[in-house]
Amino acid sequence: MEIKNLIRDIPDFPIPGVMFKDISPLLLNPKAMAYCQQTWLQAIGNQKIDKVIGVESRGFFFAPMLALALQAGFVPVRKPGKLPFATIEIAYDLEYGSNVLQMHTDAIQPGDKVLIHDDVLATGGTIDAVVKLVQQLGGEVVHVNFLLELTFLHANQKLQSIPYKSIVTY
Repeated sequence: MEIKNLIRDIPDFPIPGVMFKDISPLLLNPKAMAYCQQTWLQAIGNQKIDKVIGVESRGFFFAPMLALALQAGFVPVRKPGKLPFATIEIAYDLEYGSNVLQMHTDAIQPGDKVLIHDDVLATGGTIDAVVKLVQQLGGEVVHVNFLLELTFLHANQKLQSIPYKSIVTY
């Protein structure tokens, strides 16, 4: 299935000079969504997963589906002020600014095997921050999934030795 055809470019969003990859058309296509889910599950193989993290906000589209398929818990990682319980947080840099992410302090238990799902691997700042949050709580990131990867930014180097799967690359 050609997933790339279901992703449209939106120039100058959210700021001038950024070419935003809109996945809304893909989300309208159940066959494409099923294809993505199966591709990620195959990449994980028989790896035991205790928790699946979805990174705000587009990581929330697929992460709960993956968690259900893997019989794992779902953990939302959000921007400040969105989670109601005690949180840990980390600041990180984006390709067009900086941000902070938070996770509940009880979301990951020591020894948990964690799958992280995010929509785009761009500069790697977001994924690096989420890996650090998991490690801070004693979890182990065993795999990372992305829908899109901007390979020209070479962010895969920030993943160190963590296996990952991107469905579409640019």
